[in-house]
Amino acid sequence: MIDLSQEEWNLLIKEAANSFLLDVRTEEEFQEGHLADATCIDIRQPQEFMDAVQKLDKSKSYFIYCRSGARSAQACQLLDQLGVIATYNLKGGILEWQGDLVSE
Repeated sequence: MIDLSQEEWNLLIKEAANSFLLDVRTEEEFQEGHLADATCIDIRQPQEFMDAVQKLDKSKSYFIYCRSGARSAQACQLLDQLGVIATYNLKGGILEWQGDLVSE
């Protein structure tokens, strides 16, 4: 896991050929506003979360965020333990995001 500032995140996600954007907040939080092209898998639903992440392609680079950066750091650690090659945590989460969000 590598913690990234928003600046570093934006640069690296553009360079990563095989990236996956993962939001680990609740579905309600996700619907209030999320990054474009993000997939929501709620880490607060442990069994569903583990079932979903075990199906993910381990060769991709996962850019993971949550509200403040704590849940996403935990998710990065779990994906690392499952053998995912590259996980990136957004420092400060969506609270510190300065940019556009998509609402459902």
